[in-house]
Amino acid sequence: MGVEEIVLLNEDDEAIGTAPKAPSHHADTPYHLAFSCYAVDGAGRVLITQRALGKRTFPGVWTGSCCGHPAPGEGLRDAVLRRLRDELGLPGAALTSVLPSFRYRATAEDGTLEHERCPVVRALVDDGAAARLSLNAEEVERAEWWPWERCLELAGRPESSPWYRLQLAELAPLGPPLDWPDAGPGALPPALAW
Repeated sequence: MGVEEIVLLNEDDEAIGTAPKAPSHHADTPYHLAFSCYAVDGAGRVLITQRALGKRTFPGVWTGSCCGHPAPGEGLRDAVLRRLRDELGLPGAALTSVLPSFRYRATAEDGTLEHERCPVVRALVDDGAAARLSLNAEEVERAEWWPWERCLELAGRPESSPWYRLQLAELAPLGPPLDWPDAGPGALPPALAW
């Protein structure tokens, strides 16, 4: 596998180039394209994960189901499905664009800055797949299916990721995860196809 690249953005969320992922994350990380995903089962439970303790940035924090960076030329749906499979062993899901305009900045304890346009997607997974998780130990320390009320409580605790707290502030008013409306692809950044 080659070097993973991120898509760099200008302030209008247009692609202006690419860069290698790992060396691009530092105290002055350039603004770039990412995504977050919340996997939801038929009972409305959300898959909450703890980032692997060996990750360089934000190790051990609790957060949504998965996140990642679309590769240059990769659409959002394909990127989300790739990370669900690679991080969690989930073979497929019905995807919905929930917070297509989400963006944030956050600094890790080691001084690494995250600066991302990070659309949020819901992935509805069937209960059979939900029961057969296969965690990638390089990415995920633990994963648990939580009721929505517990997810809301996590947003008030310091062991949650900063992007999780910011996303939950926007997701909470939408109601429980099975009720989240489809925001459609129209508000996605120009650099990212659905």
